[in-house]
Amino acid sequence: MGYVLDTAELAAGQRVEAVNAAMLYASAPCHVLHEDPAGAVHARLEVWEFGEANIFTHRSSGIRLLRTAKLARQDAMPVVALAVQQHGDGRIEQGGHQRVVPPGELLAVDLSAPYDYSWSGDGGAGALQIPYDQLGLPLDVVRRASAELARSPIYRLVTGHIAQLGRDPAGITADPAAATATAAASIDLVRALLASAARSRRHARPVFAETLLTRIRAFTRLRLADPELTPAMIAAAHGISLRQLYKLCAGAGLSLEQWIITERLHRVRQELTRPDRRHLPIATIALRWGFRDPTHFTRRFKARYGVTPSQWRQRAQQVH
Repeated sequence: MGYVLDTAELAAGQRVEAVNAAMLYASAPCHVLHEDPAGAVHARLEVWEFGEANIFTHRSSGIRLLRTAKLARQDAMPVVALAVQQHGDGRIEQGGHQRVVPPGELLAVDLSAPYDYSWSGDGGAGALQIPYDQLGLPLDVVRRASAELARSPIYRLVTGHIAQLGRDPAGITADPAAATATAAASIDLVRALLASAARSRRHARPVFAETLLTRIRAFTRLRLADPELTPAMIAAAHGISLRQLYKLCAGAGLSLEQWIITERLHRVRQELTRPDRRHLPIATIALRWGFRDPTHFTRRFKARYGVTPSQWRQRAQQVH
């Protein structure tokens, strides 16, 4: 289920109040201060259930979200938000730390504590909001890590993963079973990020061991379009041998090569439904996702989905 507010559907005089009310639902209670409340205020907010977490995306005109100590005492929401700035520079102040966050970078906000988050002009971010009890880490570890995320060796991996969640939350949450599994993996990635960023050996070592396969799968998904993606490259990126990689996958009942093919087929299938891809030949889309032989690709696609790629595209166009 998703909640969406788009002020384009509202009269100008209703927009400020609508955004303020929506923010109470979407995140922790805070003061919502618009950069130019009498001007062209616009916003689009989305909140999507995502297993034990949720995905929150927000794009709007200049805004400041101020959670005071008084509000924090009244409502101790035990949630941490990991957000990737999508548009404009974000500015976050929490726990005595200040940071400017450019597009493409990751920030963590403890929603149970005071904070000051803002951007000027058109801006936006996509966040994964996770209850603390799902992370299995002490509060002090999470708060210490929040100011040092870039220290983690998996900072870029988790940043890329959360950015993907923010780009298409509706599609990612459309299949409840798949969304639940992906949410659990996402929480594992965030747990590993926070444990390593806090430099807590007590927590980082076991968490990294527990989440190795999750990190491998996330790493691979981000590189599905790379023609150089191979099991050897995946193993090297995680500091393990090829034999260890295959043993880990076998223990989880996973055939790595078949899983990569399945993931690539899924990406092609998604692109074939997109109106902005209608002008592209199917072979071109398939090549983008690592299928060099069109005949081999068509055979794989039909075996997986029961229809040819062209039949699938035609059906999608009829629906839209």
